[in-house]
Amino acid sequence: MAYRKLGRDSSARKALLRSILTSFFAHGRIETTEAKAKETASLADQMITLAKRGDLHARRQVLSFLMDEEVTKKLFDIIAPKYQERQGGYTRVLKLGPRRGDAAPMAILELV
Repeated sequence: MAYRKLGRDSSARKALLRSILTSFFAHGRIETTEAKAKETASLADQMITLAKRGDLHARRQVLSFLMDEEVTKKLFDIIAPKYQERQGGYTRVLKLGPRRGDAAPMAILELV
């Protein structure tokens, strides 16, 4: 299987992941379910790789996915230069216990 469906149709899934990814780059760390964290981690790695390129086309590609221009600026100016020497693996998923309400497995997604 190429990706996790997360119990949503394609447009809802894309909107969810765009929102989570924007919040992740804005705050540097988020708490969500394991499945969403793992799916977001791969997208975050792709966005950081694009931001490391740093050209106009890469900036427009990232801006078309992220929902906030300020977050895109932060990604290109602050986050990407930190990982210039690193060849991938920019995120870390730390597993937490189950969520109290529905026992969904929770995780923290953070930048390395």
